[in-house]
Amino acid sequence: MSEHGRPISVGVATPPVDPRSEAQITELVRRFYEIGRAHPVLGPLFEAAIPDWEGHMVIVADFWSKALLGTDRYRGNVFSSHMRLPVEPEHFDQWLEVFQQAAGETLPPPLARSAIARARHMTDSIRVGLFPYRDKDGKPTRKPPF
Repeated sequence: MSEHGRPISVGVATPPVDPRSEAQITELVRRFYEIGRAHPVLGPLFEAAIPDWEGHMVIVADFWSKALLGTDRYRGNVFSSHMRLPVEPEHFDQWLEVFQQAAGETLPPPLARSAIARARHMTDSIRVGLFPYRDKDGKPTRKPPF
């Protein structure tokens, strides 16, 4: 076992991460926030929630490096990071549109497809986690219907 309680694979080499892919992920994150900060709905949410843009982009790039390349730099919890934000269910589709645009502009097609699939799964998971109930009109809500 490693110091982190994970099994150690003896004799199994971990493939090196292509530095070009890391650079592309960094560019993806920068482009995503460039588009997102200019977005009429998402921009104000981002500006209010992110006081340290450079530090935040490093964390987000680490997340996507782990998600897409299998690196082990990201140690956070995406869900808990978003729990207290003033988001509404419709923001998730807007976020995904911005992400798809940024991925299409910055990543080679196979990596863009993987990133978009992961982003779609992530947005669905966070949306369901944050809005687990439905109101009387069927709209997702954080509050139980009773």
